[in-house]
Amino acid sequence: MRVLVTGGAGFIGSHVVEALRAGGHEPVVFDVREEAGQDVRDRGAVSPALAGVDAVCHQAAMVGLGNGVTDAADYVSHNDLGTAVLLAAMAEAGVRRLVLAGSMVVYGEGRYSCARHGVVRPGPRSAADLTAGRFEPRCPSCGADLVPELVGEDAPADPRNVYATTKLAQEHLAAAWARSTDGTAVSLRYHNVYGPGMPRDTPYAGVASFFRSALARGAAPRVFEDGGQRRDFVHVRDVAAANVAALEADTAGGGLTAYNAGSGEPHTVGEMARALATAHGGPDPVVTGEFRLGDVRHITADSSRLRNELGWKPEVGFEEGMREFAAARLRGE
Repeated sequence: MRVLVTGGAGFIGSHVVEALRAGGHEPVVFDVREEAGQDVRDRGAVSPALAGVDAVCHQAAMVGLGNGVTDAADYVSHNDLGTAVLLAAMAEAGVRRLVLAGSMVVYGEGRYSCARHGVVRPGPRSAADLTAGRFEPRCPSCGADLVPELVGEDAPADPRNVYATTKLAQEHLAAAWARSTDGTAVSLRYHNVYGPGMPRDTPYAGVASFFRSALARGAAPRVFEDGGQRRDFVHVRDVAAANVAALEADTAGGGLTAYNAGSGEPHTVGEMARALATAHGGPDPVVTGEFRLGDVRHITADSSRLRNELGWKPEVGFEEGMREFAAARLRGE
């Protein structure tokens, strides 16, 4: 299969390219880093790149929480306009298979249950509560403590920041494209991806990169809130393998299918910081109590659908992955 990989020179995209080659496919890298003028928002650049292509793996995106709403136009331009241009060019070229780099951020807060009210959906956390150190969401009906649970793909979407909103819009665009062309669209909703080649020292990188960059400078990782935020840290090679599985799957056309792509092993941000610092040789993390509006408290995946339907499973365990990541080079080093 000849596969156009947008963002193929980036962190996740470069691993997808490697996994495709290892699987006997022919990846075609489309990335602004690879060659000048390869911007997915430019129809004149995208259309020629689709010649002879069987499928597209769309990794190109502006990622991370960013700076509130001040960079909203940039996010919408890169993520949503870029996806729209790509899909229009695919429709014209007759390319009918798409795998999209989705994100768990479309869910907002994760799944919670209340002992009295069952499954509930807490609203966004307030600045007043966060400033006072009240980090855990409460039951919106009775104010009781909640128990975080795994999130399935059928959970309602509730994006809590600009980046999350653009990722949900990408899925809607892909679904509309699939319906109108009888194409096949799969969105892999990545959880917290980490591993070799993560970008260093950028406000748009993930928390794992923040911590690893600090350790490379000899500084202590700075853990926001109280470090108790639950996440699903999934290794980039496992995510790349999920992309190959989705590209090879016999999926029905005419709509979009979403799959959570996570390790299935929830860990707190504090645990991740400690594991990484230990593997790197210190210094120990510092819990700061700081916060970012738009962050969610707990979001962890139920990835059983991806395992059961596509035969994928993560291969890199948490401790093994952190040891490797502690010694790996970051992009920009």
